[in-house]
Amino acid sequence: MPASAAGRRTLLQRWRGAWRRWSLWTALVLLVCAMLAILVWLAGRYEASQVQSQLEHDAAAAVSDIRTALTRNLQSLQALTAGNPGPLAWEAQAADLLRQRRELVRIEWRDAELRLRTHVQSPYRPTAWDQRLRDSGQPDLGITCANARHLGQPAYSDSYFRPHGDGLGSEMMELCLPLSAGGRSTGFLLATYALHGMLANLVEHHLTRSQDISFAETDGTRLATLGQARRGLHRFSAQHLLDLPGNTLVLRMDGWHSAPSLFPNVLTALVTTLSIALVTVLVVLVRDNRRRLRAERDLADALAFRKAMEDSLVTGLRARDLQGRITYVNPAFCEMVGFGAAELMGHSLSAPYWPPERVQEYRQRQATRFAGSMPPRAGFESEFMRKDGTRFAVLIIEAPLINAQGQHTGWMSAFLDISEQRRVEELSRASQERLQASARLATVGEMASLLSHELNQPLAAIASYANGSLNLLGPARPGASVGPDALQDLRMAMQQIARQAERAGRVIKSVHDFVRRRDQSREAVHAQQLLDAILPLVSLQARKLGVRVHTSVEPALAPALCDRTMVEQVLLNLARNAMQAMDDPAVRTRVLDIRVRRAATRRHSGWLEFSVTDLGTGIPPEVAQKLFTPFFTTRPEGMGLGLSMCRTVIEQHGGWLGLAPHGPRGTVCSFVLPAAAASPPAPIPALPQT
Repeated sequence: MPASAAGRRTLLQRWRGAWRRWSLWTALVLLVCAMLAILVWLAGRYEASQVQSQLEHDAAAAVSDIRTALTRNLQSLQALTAGNPGPLAWEAQAADLLRQRRELVRIEWRDAELRLRTHVQSPYRPTAWDQRLRDSGQPDLGITCANARHLGQPAYSDSYFRPHGDGLGSEMMELCLPLSAGGRSTGFLLATYALHGMLANLVEHHLTRSQDISFAETDGTRLATLGQARRGLHRFSAQHLLDLPGNTLVLRMDGWHSAPSLFPNVLTALVTTLSIALVTVLVVLVRDNRRRLRAERDLADALAFRKAMEDSLVTGLRARDLQGRITYVNPAFCEMVGFGAAELMGHSLSAPYWPPERVQEYRQRQATRFAGSMPPRAGFESEFMRKDGTRFAVLIIEAPLINAQGQHTGWMSAFLDISEQRRVEELSRASQERLQASARLATVGEMASLLSHELNQPLAAIASYANGSLNLLGPARPGASVGPDALQDLRMAMQQIARQAERAGRVIKSVHDFVRRRDQSREAVHAQQLLDAILPLVSLQARKLGVRVHTSVEPALAPALCDRTMVEQVLLNLARNAMQAMDDPAVRTRVLDIRVRRAATRRHSGWLEFSVTDLGTGIPPEVAQKLFTPFFTTRPEGMGLGLSMCRTVIEQHGGWLGLAPHGPRGTVCSFVLPAAAASPPAPIPALPQT
């Protein structure tokens, strides 16, 4: 019994050992078979991917060929109407084009109302066309031509089925090409494409011999097909969009390929595979070890570089985790606050560099930040306290810390000590106040010069009339009397002297208001009244210089709302400058033209435009840029304040004043003033100076 039990135990052990060995070999065989199957499957997948990739490339090449051919045809169609040919010449050229381009079935020349003028049909594809059915049964044709006319470029229609006389038919597509002359539409060219002909003539033949190519709609419906389908083989398909103006077609290409063949020697393939796998594993291990060592060196270098960069920064850096604990500070931050890194690490509720009186405020701000409130990108200012108790202003810029997995792990803050900047700003502010005081003193001198410049003209007029009066009185003789005519002239001269004296008083008052920046008294003054007030003085200087003065006022103009004295002074200054510009022997024709009209722009019809034009030598561009600068002048006796004062006066009225060249020679100076109306006109923008 024991011997039998021992034999059974030995037999059982042997059976178990054989089972283990058989299981091991079975697992090994299954593993090899699995590897071989995977290898074959991968080979098949690789071969299929190569076939599919080649098919995609062929489909893209076919779409490119079709686009190129359509562009070439479009250029040929545009050339048909070049030179405005007659119907017979056009038909001859169109017939020649149809013989060369077999994908085209028909070409029509229509007028602007889509009425047929003439047409030519392809000799290779005779088709019976009923023009009435074509015009009435294809509303898309009119839509396509309307779209082409609107876009100003050719447009393609949707495809449609065209029956033939033999009971068959084919899909067609229209190209509408708008024609124009001199910016006016003159008609259309309609070119009819056969989709099957496009596949047969526009695609390379080596692509259609081994593959089935077709046009399809977006839902998969085939419109035209070239090639024959095969059976019993693996089918591969590729689709590309042919996007045309007004229509989109899908080019589908189908290819067939046999299944990949197995290796002829499975054992050789298995040994080769295992050897390649072993060598690959060794190579991968060696490369991985080298890559790991290289990554460790790069990481050490990066850490050393970052440490050196952070230590060299003058900007303080501080990192905190989501609980507010300080996890990192750089040396610049430690130097800024006077605390060491060990004294700062781990602080969360309060920091030793916070001023005691602002701890509660900073805690509330920190709680708001940790609640998810994003800080401003430009940063915010705060106040810190150094270890010795001194306070200083800082600019804080904060950003969230994101780890490699995209998780928010804390906050990084950058600190800039702006206490020195604040001190410099205070010094700059004090300097600005001193400069403003100096500018006010300079303004006093400028206004004095302005006053003398403005009073010079009425005083000169007073002196001129006074001398004329003395001349009328003649030499003082006992018993001499003055005649009635002389008395009348003396009375007129005295009136002019009184008027000019009153004008000088108004100038003083206007300049006084100008200095104090008050609003001058505005009144409604007709343009002709402004011109009449300055014409006597202008005419006096014009006679001396030989200048003819022309004035023109547009009829039915509304009066200008302005300070009469200041605007008269502006007109007088501009007129005198214009006459002085013509005081040159090279200027033969001397004409001063003063015009008043409505502003040209309809939007600003509530404004009046005054223009003073001379025929002088003109103003160089470099001088024109400085003419309105105070104290800049081109005349030795000038003060350089006239044009500056004129611009200031006009701008105080809400208008603008500018200079521009006048063809063929001379300069035109113009300004605008608001017209007196029930409601004040909207201000107009200043035009650029020339």
